[in-house]
Amino acid sequence: MDQKSMRGLVKDTMGPGELVYRDDLPIPEIGDDDVLIKIHCTAICGTDLHIIDWDEWTQKRVKKPVVTGHETAGDIVAVGKNVKNRRVGDRVSCESHVPCGSCFFCKNGMPHICKNVELFGITQDGAFAEYAKIRSDCTFLIPDGLPYEAGCLFEPMGAGVHGAEVANVKGKSVLVSGCGPIGLAAISACKQFGASTLIVCARTDSKLEVAKEMGADIIFNTNKVDLVHKIMELTDGIGVDVAIDVSGSGDAIHTALQCLRAGGDFVGVGLPTKPVTFDLANEILYREIHFTGISGRLIWRTWDDFAEVMNGPYFDYRKVLGGKFAIEDYKEAFARSRSGAPGKNLIYPDSFLT
Repeated sequence: MDQKSMRGLVKDTMGPGELVYRDDLPIPEIGDDDVLIKIHCTAICGTDLHIIDWDEWTQKRVKKPVVTGHETAGDIVAVGKNVKNRRVGDRVSCESHVPCGSCFFCKNGMPHICKNVELFGITQDGAFAEYAKIRSDCTFLIPDGLPYEAGCLFEPMGAGVHGAEVANVKGKSVLVSGCGPIGLAAISACKQFGASTLIVCARTDSKLEVAKEMGADIIFNTNKVDLVHKIMELTDGIGVDVAIDVSGSGDAIHTALQCLRAGGDFVGVGLPTKPVTFDLANEILYREIHFTGISGRLIWRTWDDFAEVMNGPYFDYRKVLGGKFAIEDYKEAFARSRSGAPGKNLIYPDSFLT
């Protein structure tokens, strides 16, 4: 490769502070088990904002300097000598959880919760750059017919699909709380996987209308209705079989539990920003609620399932995209993400932006 340096965004301070644009970064040198990816586009994640803000979670993990960005898609341009399952020219997305392969969880089919996990774009250099390297077994082949922009969504929105997987929604009544991008993935997955009745609640009418287009049967604006009352009306006073929270709001979680029947399944996908307390005996134990948390995606079941959802009749990736920005305009892109404007904002490190 003639090119010796690349452009990218770097977190270079151990404290609050914006990412720094650099045009002199070395192109990553791959190891025997790695691939080098020419990045087409990378989506901004809330984690990227946390890194800028230097919150408590970030402080425990990030060491400067690091190229951030992990929701990405691109083309493999080089492979290490041990790589057999990938080749130059493959279009790939990346699993951001890089498992060790040797701990208890990795050896027992749970690499997504690896004890020694490394995090692409967080604890190791990521994809807000022209090129990125990653271990080859952490790449996913983007299905034919899906654009790179859709490929960026597998990593972040796979958590919503994982929630639907865990809930085993086929033939069940389901309540999904929250319909941001991850919520929309959960909604389409629930419908695709055979939920009998799919109810969605949020606080914004425009987002609820998109949820309807993505597969929701019934929508409720919780600023306008008593959700528990409405759910009980719909279910003859029993409650829904499954509640999936994607909001991370403590209030929404408590309300969802009130909407859930005894013996039902609660799945927590959204991450609360502060501790949530429960009346454990009355809200969960006496009612025999099955309470499950979600961390990332099942490797690689969730990715394959999301590919099915992507190609199904409900999910439309275009409805979850926001703005498109050249890497030089990254400050504008991050400002849009921080403003709460809907959609995933994409950064293009090269000349792919159209």
